[in-house]
Amino acid sequence: MTTAKRSRPAALRATPLENLVTTALDDMKAVNVKVLNVRGLTDIADTFVIASGNSDRHVKSIADRVIQSAKAAGFRTHGLEGARDSEWVLVDLNDVIVHVMLPRTREFYGLERLWEGDGSSVPATGRGSKPKPKAKAKAKSQPKSAARARPQAKSAARTH
Repeated sequence: MTTAKRSRPAALRATPLENLVTTALDDMKAVNVKVLNVRGLTDIADTFVIASGNSDRHVKSIADRVIQSAKAAGFRTHGLEGARDSEWVLVDLNDVIVHVMLPRTREFYGLERLWEGDGSSVPATGRGSKPKPKAKAKAKSQPKSAARARPQAKSAARTH
C-alpha cells in the first residue's frame, strides 16, 4: 500500500527568497536563525527572518552576504538600515525582512516575542489586573481669615 505525500500548504512553504536568505545566513554561520511567518499580522512583509551575529563585524558581514545573494539571484533590495553601527542591521527585501542583531540587542528588543504573539512582552499589569490608584495629594489648607486677609492687603497696597 502506498501513501500519498501531502504537500505543505502554500502559506507554509518556503519561498525561493526565504530559501536564499536562510542559505546565505547558514553560509555566514549566523546564530539562532528564526523564520517568522507574519502574513496576516502586518502588511509590510510576509516573513521576518531574525538572526544573530557574534560581533558587530559579523553582523555586518552577514547582512552584506544576504544582499549579495539576493542581487545575484535577481531580487531587489529595497532598504538597508543600521549598517553603520552594526548592532542591528535590517535588510528589506520586500516580502522578506531580515533582522541581523547582536545577541544583547536581540534579547533587549525581543522581536520574536512581539511577532509570535505569545503575550510575554505584555507587562503583568496589562493582563486584566487593575493598576493601583494613585493617592490624591492633599492641598495645604489655610485658615479662612488668612485667605481673606491677603487679597485685601494686596489691594490696599495698590491704592497707596
